[in-house]
Amino acid sequence: MAPSLLFMLIARFIVGVGSAAIAPVVMSYIITDFPPQKQAMGFSLYMLISSCAVIFGPTLGGLLINFYGWRVMMWVCVAICAVVFLLCLFIPIKASVKQNSLVGFDKLGTLFVFLFFGILLCLPSFGQNFGWKSNLFVIILFATVISFFALVFVEKKAKNPVLQWRFMKRKVFILSVVALFLTQGLMQANMTNTIVFVNYTQPENTIISGYAISIMYIGMALGAVLIGPLADKYEPKYVLVGSLTLTGIGCALMLLFTADSSVVLLAGSLGILGFGLGGNATIFMKVVLSGVPSEMAGSGTGTYGLFRDLAAPLGVAVFVPLFTNHVSANVKRGLTGAIAAVNSIKLISFIEIICVAIGILIVILLPKNNKGEKT
Repeated sequence: MAPSLLFMLIARFIVGVGSAAIAPVVMSYIITDFPPQKQAMGFSLYMLISSCAVIFGPTLGGLLINFYGWRVMMWVCVAICAVVFLLCLFIPIKASVKQNSLVGFDKLGTLFVFLFFGILLCLPSFGQNFGWKSNLFVIILFATVISFFALVFVEKKAKNPVLQWRFMKRKVFILSVVALFLTQGLMQANMTNTIVFVNYTQPENTIISGYAISIMYIGMALGAVLIGPLADKYEPKYVLVGSLTLTGIGCALMLLFTADSSVVLLAGSLGILGFGLGGNATIFMKVVLSGVPSEMAGSGTGTYGLFRDLAAPLGVAVFVPLFTNHVSANVKRGLTGAIAAVNSIKLISFIEIICVAIGILIVILLPKNNKGEKT
């Protein structure tokens, strides 16, 4: 029903809030209803369904748009939401988690969480696009620092802080989140960069990048199913090292990209990358959330979900402008767009391999937790 682009963007923001709120709910049910030795299997199932939805959803949406227009697609989404709402409303579910009153809810903390993390995501792209010494970047940097200290001050005073410091200050959380930001953010960045790369090198071939990206999400689904459950049988951090290595191999294959790279090479790189990412995402959930008390299941998964969901947009904010700006700089030096894109994609690949290597070193420092004991 959107009468304008602004209205549509606001509606899209509301959709994002609702979608982001669903993941912590699902994860909290996995924590409380699955025994510790089967939680990785539960997270794998969750990742499988999510990845399959990403594979089939855009395809079906594209068909609906081609035949009926984009507004019809939105109404189909509304109908799906209504059906799911009724299912959740009428299907009896075991009350596994103690429900607390919303009295004393940290409204001010929620506001500053939104402000700080929203502004933080602007820093990398503003610095690369407008200059690290530009007035706009300095203003954003200043606002980020101020909002951070305001957030810390407000949360320390809050009776029920929206960010669970007791949950966050654990070694397993801090190390996992750092490794998560260094690796999982590569997913969206490489997907976008591959599209831009193909546009520069093979502008007449508009389908090749779509195939490669679909292969990446299929790889994620397979990684979640095949690698994720291994964390129930073996020490999770060692399984993580293996899945992170696959992620690094997927990035390393980008070093072989040329101006006329075939769909096999593109899909192979993103497919292996997705396979590792699917395993990583599942096992990180297992590592961070294993042993969380039931009374912290909702707030704990929400806190972890916040950082997990920030990894991809931060990766995009860092690597996509880095790629496109490097292409533009090479073109200004006299290189063709295709050659500039090849040079830039190889630079990105090299940087990402270093990030994955650092992520593996951080994972090795994680405490052992092969029996699902409380952390």
